[in-house]
Parts: sequence; structure tokens; C-alpha cells
Amino acid sequence: MKKLAFFTMVVLLSCTLGAQIQTPQPSPAAKMWQTVGLTEVTVDYSRPSMRGRTIFGDLVPFNALWRTGANAYTKVSFNKDVTIANQAVEAGTYSIFTKPGKTTWEVFFYTDTQGGGTPAEWDDAKVVAKTTVPVMPIEMPVETFTITIDDVTSSGAHIGILWENTYVGIPFGVSTDAEVVKSIENVMAGPSAGDYYAAAVYYASEDKDINKAKDWMNKAMSMTEKPAFWQLRQQSLILAKSGDKAGAIATAKKSLEGAKEAGNMDYVKMNQDSLKEWGAM
Repeated sequence: MKKLAFFTMVVLLSCTLGAQIQTPQPSPAAKMWQTVGLTEVTVDYSRPSMRGRTIFGDLVPFNALWRTGANAYTKVSFNKDVTIANQAVEAGTYSIFTKPGKTTWEVFFYTDTQGGGTPAEWDDAKVVAKTTVPVMPIEMPVETFTITIDDVTSSGAHIGILWENTYVGIPFGVSTDAEVVKSIENVMAGPSAGDYYAAAVYYASEDKDINKAKDWMNKAMSMTEKPAFWQLRQQSLILAKSGDKAGAIATAKKSLEGAKEAGNMDYVKMNQDSLKEWGAM
């Protein structure tokens, strides 16, 4: 019994110690990030190594679907809409699957992002973009599978895949020019109604120049087709604070009417309380 108890203790101790031992993964995880124009691109993948093996045409068969890496699906994320082979791809995260060939690769961007290997059932409806790219042989062998973002310009880049003696580049485009032009037009057009409104509320709440806050709020309301009851509420408070009680009362009545229509009893009460305070009720 003593021997059995000792053996059991040794096994338990070994299991406990074994659970604490960390060993390196044969295909370690990697994450790379790149700004392309005004778009952030992130790639999450695992990096197997050659270790004396023939890769393409052997370990990775030609013309067969490949997860493009190891372990979990290789994923690419775009924080803004992009284009891939003239196909619009919405901002989001996608897995990358490929069919390597001797001279070209087929590339698929897929909406399922959780899993390992390749999907048990391939669904063409989940392919948001696909393209075919040429193989470019490289002289110096790349021991460890590598994904890069290459040829970066303000309008696009290439997702580069390198392993063994092979490089393929998957081009994608970003909408930098349209974003910059829109930004320029917005700035050149001057402050928006929202800008004037936010500035006015801030000045009033921080006891800054109330007349300036009043001017800004009046400008915001004049630029707003149908001011909301909560906007009118802020305007009435600023008018009252500036000494324009008549204007405050008239505006509070509009806010009260809008709050009643919206069924917002909090704003109904606040407006009624203010109108009582200003001698209008």
C-alpha cells in the first residue's frame, strides 16, 4: 500500500509539473499591422517552417484548397471598405484561403473566420472576393512562412505571401482619395451645425462667453431644418442665461411641444419647470 501511495503521489506531482511546462509551438502565431493610406490592415496567422521539407507541390499540394498558413484560419482585417480585384469588400475581418498552382494562385476572402484547416463544407456565398495572382519565384529560400504588406501607396498595397522559393502578391485598393477630398470639402465649407451646437453647449456649461455661445447656438439652429426638442432645450437655457428671457420662453415652448409629441416626459417636466421659473406658466 505504501508503494502504491508513493507511486500515485509521483504521478500526480508529474502531472502538476507537466501542466506548468511551456514549450514553443512548431508554427508560432504572428500578427502584423500596416496603415495603407487612411486604412488600417491587420493580419493574424501562424508561421510554419520548411524544416527540410518540399512545400509547394508536396506538403501543400497544387490546385487544392489551403488555409494559407497553419493552425487557425489566417485572417485579414480592414477597418474601412476596400476593393479586391475590382470587388467591393466591406470593412471587417476575413479568412484567406488559397489554391496554390505552379504559375498562379487562386485567392479567396471568406466570411467565416473561426476554425482550423479548411471548411468542412465550402460555401461560395461566403466568398466576398476572389482573384488569381501570378507566382513570382525567388532565389533565396524563405524558411518560415511569411505574410507582408508590400508596395504600399496611398491608394493600395499588396498582401504578400512568401514561403520556400515562392512569392505571390494580392493587390487591394483603399479609398484614400475620396476620403481626403470629402474631408477637404467639409473643412472648406466651414463648421457644421453640429460643430456650432457642441461649441455653444460647451461654452454655456463652462461659464465662458455666453453671448458667443448664444450666437453659435442661433447659427446651429438656423442650419438645422427641424431642430429636435432636446436641441431647443439647450438653446432656451442659453438664451435665458444671456438675459433674453422672451426668447428663452418662446424656445422652451417649442421644446415642450416637441417633447410631448415624442412622449419624453423628462423633457416635458424640465421645460415646464423652466417656464414656471421664467414666469411663463
